[in-house]
Order: sequence, then structure tokens, then C-alpha cells
Amino acid sequence: MKDMDETVPSSTGDRDGATGDSSAAGDVSAGARSMTVRGAAFLGVGSMVGAGIFALLGEAGAVAGAAVWLSFLLAGVVATLQGYAVAKLGARYPSSGGIVTFLLQAYGRGHITATASWLLYFAALIVTAMVAVSFGNYGAALFFDDSTVWSKILTAAVIVLVAAVNIAGTTLIDRVQTVIVLILLAVFAVFIAVTLAQLDPALLAPSTYPPAVDIVSSVALTFFAYLGFTVVSFTGGDLPDPHRNLPRAMYLSLAITVTLYILIAVGVFGTLPVDEVIAHGDTALAVAAKPALGDAGFAIMALAALLATSSSVNANIYAAVGSTAKLAETGTFPPVFGHRALIGGTRGLTISAMLILLLALLVDLTAIASLGSVVALAIFLVTSIGAFRLRKEIRARTAILVTGIAATVIVLVVFAVQTLRTSPQTFTAMVAVLALAVALELIWDRLRTRRRV
Repeated sequence: MKDMDETVPSSTGDRDGATGDSSAAGDVSAGARSMTVRGAAFLGVGSMVGAGIFALLGEAGAVAGAAVWLSFLLAGVVATLQGYAVAKLGARYPSSGGIVTFLLQAYGRGHITATASWLLYFAALIVTAMVAVSFGNYGAALFFDDSTVWSKILTAAVIVLVAAVNIAGTTLIDRVQTVIVLILLAVFAVFIAVTLAQLDPALLAPSTYPPAVDIVSSVALTFFAYLGFTVVSFTGGDLPDPHRNLPRAMYLSLAITVTLYILIAVGVFGTLPVDEVIAHGDTALAVAAKPALGDAGFAIMALAALLATSSSVNANIYAAVGSTAKLAETGTFPPVFGHRALIGGTRGLTISAMLILLLALLVDLTAIASLGSVVALAIFLVTSIGAFRLRKEIRARTAILVTGIAATVIVLVVFAVQTLRTSPQTFTAMVAVLALAVALELIWDRLRTRRRV
């Protein structure tokens, strides 16, 4: 095993351009760049919106009450601070490997990078499977009278379809994602206008808010809705002039999503009592639209949920393909993840799609819902610390990086303490996932060592 602070060697001509050389971005020809700034930003928006807003409102309301909008704001601040670190790293080391490349640059190929990479992969699988299940549930509710069988069929269908889109390449991903997000933004604009017009300020009165510690604790939950911002970092290998365009795409995606979440949360909790939002769970948005738009409003929001969740599955699988290919290339993951598949794409895409399919169809994901968010927060903390270590190379402002690190630590500590106190089973699951990542790294490290002998 090489030292954790080892510098990753340069690889001229590498599609990812993830080298320590200042001309890393130049390793990729302009003709290979097939993603636009708009497409990259919308990839992030599509991933974030689908992953969070439809499934989270009820669960977040149970913790933060009518202050969910404030929880989304705080989570958005944390995501933006982390986005700054990721954008600076992405501009300096543009790569289709995204965060994986940044970890390699900051820590080398040691245990920190390997363990964090396994955790990142677990989080991506959990989040993508959860979103695929939401797609199946909404589709079954809208077209098949909540049929459990049809829910599973639709869940499997969206995973397979999105895998096919990713095999087709980034140009198709760009176009599909742009169309979906534009439709979503139009639908949400109507929803926000309708709910704000019938707002009851009494429902949002600060006197009804829970204690501050509960609101801060809920940030770890609402942060789940922002996990997709890192998907933008995986477009570095496909964006022209990533030094300039990747940060633009990152900040644009976060600005759109934070504004959207706050306005939607205000509209829902200003229209429905907290208890009602909790009771309706992931259909709360559709219920909130019903008084003004009737059954048509419910149907429109349900269709929007189908678009949002399919968009999120697409964005997350796109990121998984880039990260597993990079991990296989560096030896952090088994080489099979980087091999070309018979049907197109990499075997990493095939393996990831199969694992997501198994999780979505066989595992009760509600029991581990918060794990994806907590694991991701921990990874982003490690990434931000890595950015701090490389702050001179990436020309990042120390004060912003330190603020982001501190904010993430506070949220993680508060959530861990609250979880240990109120849900020890979830806390145990968090420790188990970390132990699994460490175990897989040690096992693969031993196998890799034997292969060299």
C-alpha cells in the first residue's frame, strides 16, 4: 500500500485530465467535450430535486415543524460552502471521476481515499435506489391504483431505461436532462404561485417552531435534498473550458435549487398544517396544489414527481459511471468496474445498475433513508478538508473552506447525538456502514497485494 499523501501520477491523454499538472484540462481535446454549462447545471438540479423535495417534506416536518423552510436554507448554505470547495477542486482537476479524483489529489491512493470512495459509492446506490422506488410509487398511484406489482415494475423500468440512456453517451444525457428540468421548473413555478397566493401566515409563525437544536438536527435530513450538487463535479471531463465553466454550473445549480426548495417549503407549510403534511408524506406537494387546482393539480404534481425522480436516477447513475471508472483505473476498486461491457458503457455501469435494482426491489429503504445523507456529509467533510490541504494549488479562500468544514462538523455532531438519543438503531447502522467500507478496503488491499506478488 502506498503512502496516503502520495501524489497521483500524471497520465497524459487521460480523458479525465485528473493529474497534478497545471495543464490537466488540456489533456482532453475540445472535440471530446460534449456537455454544456446549462446541461451540467441542469444535471445537478435534476439530481437534487428528484432526490429530495418529494420524499422529504413529511419526514422533515416531523422534526423541524413549520421551520422546514429554514432547515432547507441552512442545508443550502452548508451545500453551497461545500460546493465552493468542490468547484475549486473541479476547476483545477477537471475529471469525469469527480470527487474521487479530488480525494486522490488530496490524499493519494491510501486508506482515506479508498474508504471514502466505498462510502461515496454506498451513498450513491442508496440514494438512487430510494429515488427509483419513489418513481415506481408515484407511477403506480397515478396510473395503477397503487398496485404494488406495478410499483416494482416501474421501479425496475426506470433503472433499466436510465442505464440505456447513459450507455448512449453524454450528448443524449445533456438533452434529456435539459428538457426534463425545464418542464419541472415550469411546473414548480405554477405550484409556487398558487400556494403563495393562498398562504396563511399563521401556519408559519415562529412561535410554532421547535427548539433550535431540532432545526439544526433536521439539516442533516434536508441536506439529503442537496446531495445531487456533486454530480456537477463529474462533468469536468465533458465540459469545454472546465476551469471556468464547472464553477459556473455548480453555483447555478445550487442557486436554482436552494431558491426552489425554500419557496416550495413556504408554500406547502403555509398552506397545510404540519400534521397534515406529515400525514400525506411524499404526496404533500400534490395535496397542497389541490385547493386551487383541484384533481388536475394533484395529477400535474404527480407527473412532475415522475419527471423529477427519473431525472435524479439519471444524474446519479451518470456520476456512478464516472466515479467507478476512475476508481478502477487507479486500483482503488477492482479493475472489473472499468472494463468495457458487451452491451456498451462500462461494467461499472452494469454492476451499479444491478445493485441499485436489487436494493430498490428487495430492501426496505425507509429504514436506512438517513444513512445516505449522513454518509454523504462525512464524505463532503473529508473532501473539504482535502480542498483545505490543496488551497494554494486550487486558489481557494481559506476562510470559506474553514467555515464550510466547521458548519459540516456542527451538523454531523448534532445529528449524531440526537440520533444516538432518539434512534439508536439508525446510529448503529451508521457505524455498520463505516465498518463495511473499511472491511472492503482492507480485503481489496490484501487481494491487490497478492496480485502483485
